[in-house]
Amino acid sequence: MIVGIKGKIEKKDPTHLHILTSSGLIYEVFVSLHCSAAIKESEVKLYTTHIIREDAQLLYGFLDINEKRMFDTLIKINGVGPKVAMAICSTFTPQTFAQIVESKDVGMLKRVPGIGPKSAGRILVELGGFSLEIAGESNPASKAHNEAAMALESLGFKKEHITKVLSQCIGSDTESLIKEALKKLSK
Repeated sequence: MIVGIKGKIEKKDPTHLHILTSSGLIYEVFVSLHCSAAIKESEVKLYTTHIIREDAQLLYGFLDINEKRMFDTLIKINGVGPKVAMAICSTFTPQTFAQIVESKDVGMLKRVPGIGPKSAGRILVELGGFSLEIAGESNPASKAHNEAAMALESLGFKKEHITKVLSQCIGSDTESLIKEALKKLSK
């Protein structure tokens, strides 16, 4: 699995780069419009998501780790492929997207090419508890809240129940939030 790439840009288009690595190989890496616009140097180091399909191996590159997290979260949603996820990354910064998810703004999400009202609604429902995680919020309470949500989800609880219960919890660290939420969820 390729998790990063560093090299010289041989070709730059708004949606993809050709990067010559020190080993002599040239890789095609798809990037968002934000990432492409931010690249000013001829040398680049990108975080990557490597997608292997039956007919292709694709690399998606990101300067910002939060944009990579946003992309990786989006492609896990049923019906959202890499192209749609990259279109969302090209339309919104991770912080803006986190605000859209938090406010459940279907109208803003429909501005992305290829996303209609049904898809926008489904994406917002699926991402309900992930908005602060995507934005990379540095607040320890938010981090504990996100870690607790992920732990509860891994135990099989539904996202909408987790979000509702965690909003009522008063714990400040991950462990106390999980314990408190488990008591409420078991009732």
